[in-house]
Amino acid sequence: MTGLETNQQWVVLGRVAGVYGVKGWVKVISHTVPPDNILDYSPWYLQQDGRLQAFEVIEGKTHGKGIIAYLANCTDRDVAARLVGTDILVERDRLPVLEDNEYYWADLIGLQVQNSDGQQLGIVESLLETGANDVLVVRGSDKQEHLIPYIQGEVIREINLALGIIRVDWDLEY
Repeated sequence: MTGLETNQQWVVLGRVAGVYGVKGWVKVISHTVPPDNILDYSPWYLQQDGRLQAFEVIEGKTHGKGIIAYLANCTDRDVAARLVGTDILVERDRLPVLEDNEYYWADLIGLQVQNSDGQQLGIVESLLETGANDVLVVRGSDKQEHLIPYIQGEVIREINLALGIIRVDWDLEY
């Protein structure tokens, strides 16, 4: 499972989080595993003023706990500052093909979750990466939040992307 958001054509791999220095470098929050894999996807498409603009990644590296990158046409701090807060998108067909029973997080967000008794638990709002296993964050219609361990076969019984459903062995009261 990989932490990404998506639509049919584009996948969000990260976000421009800030500026770094005065020469146009940007700080990046990466949703890829490992985080520096985001640097393998160039160009990045950033949405500004309602349109996507391509930015070639000229250079990038890990810096502390994060990633910094220098993008083409991002020549100074002022240009970099205008990119802060924008999502980093790539075309979905550039991502690796997954094995059976592997999913990008983006494919799971928005799916309806129901338990083995047919009770609706809610919709996958996001996922959390923990040391032991990932966790589905499911928000019910009553705004109740369910944190469901992503353990295939044990807790996660079925994922049906075509129907938009995840079936889990999980009680409504957990």
